[in-house]
Amino acid sequence: MRILLSGMLGHMGKEVVNLLESGFRGMELAAGVDASVKSIKDDKANEVVNNTCSDKNDEIAANACTDRSSRKASDVCTNQASQASSSACAKKDSHAVIIGNVNCYAEFSQVPVKELGIDCIVDFSHHAATKDLTDFAVANRLPLVLATTGQTDEELAMIHAASKEIPLFFAANYSVGIAILIELAKKTAALMPDAEVEIVEMHHDRKLDAPSGTALAIARGVSSVRNNAPITTGRSGLGKRTKEEIGVQAVRMGNIVGIHEVLIGTNNQTITLKHEAHSRALFAEGALAAADFMAGKAPGLYDMTHMVSMK
Repeated sequence: MRILLSGMLGHMGKEVVNLLESGFRGMELAAGVDASVKSIKDDKANEVVNNTCSDKNDEIAANACTDRSSRKASDVCTNQASQASSSACAKKDSHAVIIGNVNCYAEFSQVPVKELGIDCIVDFSHHAATKDLTDFAVANRLPLVLATTGQTDEELAMIHAASKEIPLFFAANYSVGIAILIELAKKTAALMPDAEVEIVEMHHDRKLDAPSGTALAIARGVSSVRNNAPITTGRSGLGKRTKEEIGVQAVRMGNIVGIHEVLIGTNNQTITLKHEAHSRALFAEGALAAADFMAGKAPGLYDMTHMVSMK
């Protein structure tokens, strides 16, 4: 499967590139699209092309290709990719900047879909690109994986309209492990109707919201199989918990990427379900898994539940 990556120069775009370069599920990166390519001046673009084909100046190329000169940027323009890109550099598209061994375009209209043999679009850009993305995907009959959030009502309407024409995968959280955790929690809570349920989530001390959106998603999933049982966030003061409530507790400490535990227990036994994130690269992994899942699918709106459903 050949992927067109939207938002290629962003942090998550680089994570996707890293996975594809590692041979994830035999997928290949066909090309990228990133609006920031527009900001690269002609002389800087030439510098990027030249430096991308040079072991000596990989760091310069990486810094020119991104608005944040983080260490992760160097992963996109590795020495290995530079050596592999010599033929691509000779065939540079005038509309694109070469990153590694593929072209990155500023606009979808510049992408030669048939020539590149694109099978699916994966988007990690920004919700403001929704119209351009959906129009392009529908016009080229390409499956689309949307991995952005924050869409307006108008943009959500665009997504639903596009899903009537093409297979479209849209989820708020692309962690396959979390999706499986939610399904397991729902199944367990349904099979143990007398058990109490508590959810504990742990994140780094810089996270602003509490409890996490993922913890609330787990709670809503459990509630859906418990006759819409009430969800209680945090607990303090005097008073016993009710049998029906689903408790959600938050911990903030150090550099914890993300841990979610679901405790489902009676007086005689407890089942503990746990997911621990080690890196945000798990979202890139999930988005590519979604693209793989979409192969051969009929038009429609899909999400993580469809991919991990235990029915």
